[in-house]
Amino acid sequence: MTSLKTNDLQAFLAVATEQSFTKAGARLGVTPSALSHTMRQLEDRLGIRLLARTTRNVAPTEAGERLMRSIGPHFDAIAESVSALGELREKPTGTIRITCSDDAIEMAIRPKLAQFLASYPDVTLEFYVDYGFSNVVEERFDAGIRLGEALSNDMIAVRIGPDWRLVVVGSPDFFSRHPKPETPYEITALPCVNIRHRPSGGVYAWEFEKDGKEFTVKGEGQLVFNSMIHVINAAVDGIGLAYVTEDLAAPYLADGRLVQVLAPWCPMFSGYHLYYPNRRQGSPAFAALVATLRQDAAPQP
Repeated sequence: MTSLKTNDLQAFLAVATEQSFTKAGARLGVTPSALSHTMRQLEDRLGIRLLARTTRNVAPTEAGERLMRSIGPHFDAIAESVSALGELREKPTGTIRITCSDDAIEMAIRPKLAQFLASYPDVTLEFYVDYGFSNVVEERFDAGIRLGEALSNDMIAVRIGPDWRLVVVGSPDFFSRHPKPETPYEITALPCVNIRHRPSGGVYAWEFEKDGKEFTVKGEGQLVFNSMIHVINAAVDGIGLAYVTEDLAAPYLADGRLVQVLAPWCPMFSGYHLYYPNRRQGSPAFAALVATLRQDAAPQP
C-alpha cells in the first residue's frame, strides 16, 4: 500500500468533522473541488469508502467514523503539544471552542465576556449553541457548559454560575384569554410553548416540586423550539405558557410583558458548570478562561 500523507488524513478529519467540503476547504485554505479530489485519492489508496456523499452533504461512513476515532486523538495531541509551546510566551493565545445553550451564554458567559476579551486579545472564543448535549471529546470541542446535575463523572467541572430556577410565564394578553393555572396539573388544558433539546429526543417535561415531592407535567401546544430565547419570545407574543429560566424572563417580568404563575411549585436547579477533559489543563488560554468564568472569580476593574 502506498504510504499515507499526514496532510491527507488531516484533510479527511476536517471534511468528516465539518460534514461539508466547502466548510472544510475554508478551514484548510483549499478549494472544495481540490479537497474532494484528495479524498477520492485517499479512498483509492485505502481501498475503502470513507465518506458518503450526496448532492447536499457529506458524512463519514462506518469505516470513516472508525478512522476518525482512531486518528483524531493523535492529531489532537499534536495540536495540544504545539499549543502548549505558547507557554513560552507570557500571554495566552489560541482558539477555544465551547458547546453550550444560548441561555448559558446569556446567564454565565455574557456578563464576563467583554472583560475576558479585553484582557486576552490573542485568544479567540468560538461558541456553538447546541441543546443536544454534545460529546466534547468526540466532536472535538475544548469544553462544554451544562447544569451540574447533567455532568459526566469523567469530566473536570468548574462551577461558573449560581443555582437558578425555571419559571412558568405567560403574557397579559394570554391570561386575558385563558385562566391562570393554580396548580401545575392545569397547564395540560392550556396552550404551551415547548422545547426539544435533541431532534431525536422527547419534548422537555416541565419539572415541579411541592412539599418535597418532585414531578413533571407535559404541556401541549403548536410550537416547539430548541432555543430558550425563542420560547420566551413566543410567550411574550401571547402564543402560550412557557417554562423558562428566571434570569432570562426577568426583564419581561419587570416591564409587565410577562406574568409569572405557579411560583411556589418551581424548584431550584444546580448552576452552570464548565466541563472539559483532562487534556485541556495545559493550555494557558484555557486556564485564563476558567479563572475568569469561575463563579467566585473577582471582577477585574
